[in-house]
Amino acid sequence: MMDLLAFILCIVAFGALALAMERHQQAVFDVLLPRSRTRMLRAAGWLGLLLALWVLVGHRGWALGLVHYSGQTSLAAGLVHVALIWRERRRMARR
Repeated sequence: MMDLLAFILCIVAFGALALAMERHQQAVFDVLLPRSRTRMLRAAGWLGLLLALWVLVGHRGWALGLVHYSGQTSLAAGLVHVALIWRERRRMARR
């Protein structure tokens, strides 16, 4: 259960970090967000990743916690990346 919580935190965190980038803001929202919102997204993303690390290390210890964290961040980043690509291709197909 803690692994699932950490994985969801990683997905949300990478989503927030992606939306903090101007390129993805333009693609998703068709406008650039204000700098304050961009900073909030970036801070929320890093905080989410740190929270996921804390959850996994607290649950599994430093040795296995870091291994699980590495795997979960890799998978979560890949899923967010694929979702952004899929969304962009879908948007292009509508045009």
